[in-house]
Amino acid sequence: MPPEKIELPPKYYLTYFQYLIDFVKKKYQHILNETEQQFLSDFEALTEDEKCLFIRFCNRTGSFFRTEKLKYAEIENIPESLNDLIDKGFVEPLSENHLTEAADVLDIFSKAELIELAKMLNLETRGKASLKKEEVLDWLLMITDWQEIVDWIAEAPPAPRGGAFDPESGEFKNSPSGGWGAVVRVQKETEVQMLKFLFFGSRHGDMTEFVTRDLGFQSYEKFDEDKMVAYFQTRQEVEDKLKVSLAREDFYLMQQAEIEILDIYNWFMDWTEKHRKELSEIAISTYGTFSLKVALYLEKKKALDEALTVFRLTEESPSRERQVRILDKQKNQEEAKALCELILAEPKNATEQFFAEDYLNRIEAQLLKKKSKKAVTQQLHNSESITIPASWKRQVEFGVIDYYQNRNMKAEFTENHLWRSLFGLLFWDIIFDTDSLAIHHPLQRSPSDLFKPTFFEKRKEKMEERLKMLEDEDATTVYMNRIFFEKFGLTNPLVEWYGGLFPLILTVLEKLSPEQITLITLEMAKNLRQNLRGFPDLFIWADGEYSFIEVKSPTDSLSNQQLFWLRFFESINVRSKVLRVEWAVELSEL
Repeated sequence: MPPEKIELPPKYYLTYFQYLIDFVKKKYQHILNETEQQFLSDFEALTEDEKCLFIRFCNRTGSFFRTEKLKYAEIENIPESLNDLIDKGFVEPLSENHLTEAADVLDIFSKAELIELAKMLNLETRGKASLKKEEVLDWLLMITDWQEIVDWIAEAPPAPRGGAFDPESGEFKNSPSGGWGAVVRVQKETEVQMLKFLFFGSRHGDMTEFVTRDLGFQSYEKFDEDKMVAYFQTRQEVEDKLKVSLAREDFYLMQQAEIEILDIYNWFMDWTEKHRKELSEIAISTYGTFSLKVALYLEKKKALDEALTVFRLTEESPSRERQVRILDKQKNQEEAKALCELILAEPKNATEQFFAEDYLNRIEAQLLKKKSKKAVTQQLHNSESITIPASWKRQVEFGVIDYYQNRNMKAEFTENHLWRSLFGLLFWDIIFDTDSLAIHHPLQRSPSDLFKPTFFEKRKEKMEERLKMLEDEDATTVYMNRIFFEKFGLTNPLVEWYGGLFPLILTVLEKLSPEQITLITLEMAKNLRQNLRGFPDLFIWADGEYSFIEVKSPTDSLSNQQLFWLRFFESINVRSKVLRVEWAVELSEL
């Protein structure tokens, strides 16, 4: 029997927006500026239908809307509400004031309508139907006067449902005649975006997250709202993180527009010179990620000098590795060696460490006129191999599973999800502990510090105390059973829910010692951003034996992070190995 369909109330979006407003007022009243305070006051003074229509505008893409497209059954009189929103400054009619947004206005019309508009303006349109909409739009903007377009839209016959704007009365009227209707622009966007930014703590948050939750598509851990803390403590923190986020969005737009590489570089360096020194701590990590993205883009476009300059602005991984690679290409081996030695003195992660070791070994081998092998290559070449049918070429891991199952062993594809899920379940309440001051709103998928160094620092004692439980096998089984079935389906970025996960975790807890599980999970916790990946592909076991296996086809290579975990497992006596696969010769090939 299919699950009962969930239906949201007609004005569900008003409930969500009102909740967001009330939440922001409670947590951020002290840092809202005068304009934002005024917006909240003005919004509360709107009628329910006016609020609904305004929120409908805010939840849609774009700033301009055609009045004949406004069809919301739950709003009784749309023209009346629209007129009232104009009077109260929440919406404004299209005018010559929107010259700089001409492309956004025309974009709300279809290609056929744009061509019809060109005809109405007595323009030659032959051959335009074969163009893409974007090309027609660009052509119109290039050869027409914006005022003509505004006048034409304003004077066009009104549409039957949405109504058209009457300049004399200053109102939108219903009319039975045909036409396109009027165009309006939503106002107060800056204030609304700020409220959402404060609530979600980033520019990525979206009101649809409320919808997916209430329709049952996403289930979140429940928190005591009084224990949620504000993500931002000061106005400066808000403005700094928003400033970096907006600059990052501008960078992505420049990439899409294929702006000249040096222009992007100069823009970024000018922005950095103007803003970097004044950024508050909360925005520094966002700036580091932003810098890394810019540097990687410059390197990809072969602007190596510029990329090197930007890489030096952040130590966000893999910045230092990329610097070494660029310096090597530029024949500056001395500086590259010095940076590798710096990396080895204090590596950010395993990938950095092995890269630096390999680079220095290669340079030394060159001086001695010897050949050198990367650590991952040596590990791969020294590993054992098996032969399986070539029919498994596209599913090599499952071919190896079949190989072991035919030898009376149990085998599962586990890769990263086994250890991630074990970690997420074992420390569930500690991860989502509101005492960590990393829970800021009820729709959080994870604590805000999950991938920061402070994650382990703040939870170290509680995690170590939890791990003592592993010494009691029965207590561990009872605890894991309760957490798994109590939390099943709730959003946790570490846990991949499926029916076979629980017995698999119990098997791992049975095969490995409490000390081994403790060492692995604590190593993960020290750097979750890096150490949640690189685990072996398979887990195989039978009575009295087990192994974690990294499967490599003839064309595969071993990554530094995979080598890190293989070596770590070896250091704590957890059985693991690399297994090279060779393809059996088919009879047809003989």
